[in-house]
Amino acid sequence: MTSRDAYDAAGLMTLLRVGGIFSPERIEATDLLMAGGKIVALGNDLGVPESWPIEVIEARHLIAVPAFIDQHVHVTGGGGEGGCGTRCPEISAREIAAMGIGTVVGVLGTDSISRSPADLLAKVRGLGAEGISAFMYTGAYRVPPPTLTGDIQRDLAWIPEVIGLGEIALSDHRSSQPRQDEIERIVSDTRIGAMLAGKRGICHFHIGDGKRGLEPLRRLLSETEIPADQVIPTHVNRHPALLEEAADYALTFDASVDVTAFEDAGDGLSSFDAVSRLLARGVPPERITMSSDCNGSLPEFDAKGTYLGMKVARNTTLIADWQRLVHEGVLPLESALSLISTNVARVLGLHASKGHLAIGFEADVTLLDNDLQPQQTFVAGKCLYDGSSTE
Repeated sequence: MTSRDAYDAAGLMTLLRVGGIFSPERIEATDLLMAGGKIVALGNDLGVPESWPIEVIEARHLIAVPAFIDQHVHVTGGGGEGGCGTRCPEISAREIAAMGIGTVVGVLGTDSISRSPADLLAKVRGLGAEGISAFMYTGAYRVPPPTLTGDIQRDLAWIPEVIGLGEIALSDHRSSQPRQDEIERIVSDTRIGAMLAGKRGICHFHIGDGKRGLEPLRRLLSETEIPADQVIPTHVNRHPALLEEAADYALTFDASVDVTAFEDAGDGLSSFDAVSRLLARGVPPERITMSSDCNGSLPEFDAKGTYLGMKVARNTTLIADWQRLVHEGVLPLESALSLISTNVARVLGLHASKGHLAIGFEADVTLLDNDLQPQQTFVAGKCLYDGSSTE
């Protein structure tokens, strides 16, 4: 066992001495003390008694930021649209942490037959055992959505890891083409189940390239009493017309939209271009989030919906596009960090403990170099990734 493993196993303290701390706004501190999975002190040149069981990490060449949150990850693998040979692989805890990501939300996609909510829950708990902060959505593309207990409300009320419903497919030839009343019913069930559990309980909607676009969600918010923060459309950068509709949707309803870091945008827009265009349209930065869709499939279909082939999405594109937003001056670092930390924590209802580097918050910390490349990732105070390690 290494010295770091010994500290982690004993649950002892870690003091980070860094070049700067962004919470995501820059704060006047360069030292961050973690204990019991929480941030317990922030300051400059913090002194600690020699007798304290503490590991000090000198990283003055790095900056500390909130560990990133990815709200759309096919942790058990997506795909399957071309048969069993096209199922995507699972993702590992190291692959997650190596990108500076400390928290993920697992999703099912097209395939809820060979994969199930029970498989997803097992993988989420496995990632948790490895140190990743992991949650899941109950359901999948289809309506009625598959669940763990046979009921959306019970899943939210009784399963701690379930924080919402998703990804329900709309405007896509792979969706179950739900009627408007069916959409309203499952969103309502999610809302009530979440209220009983004290959760946000968002409904995470996969938006395809179909002609209806966001119209089902516009109707939902216009014709019912469901609040806008209950509903999150993702993949809104699938094509330029859909992104324009997403901008109008966000502005009309004061709603949040999620852009996907497509590895190969094809006819769509990269997440860098999507964020840039949304900002140019006047969408406030706090209403935009970014996610990876990693380990999901990137299938290609012809005009008749015939499967042609696919690639497997990775989370590297998310970080690269996010870095580009800062490097090219689209957003300052503080605002850009919110797109993959603070905003996501608020959307998911995790904002009381995640998304900020502040006393009492979970010690989820990523250390970045001058190029904004993750070098170390801590979750609940435990180092899950060290870029300098030879392991």
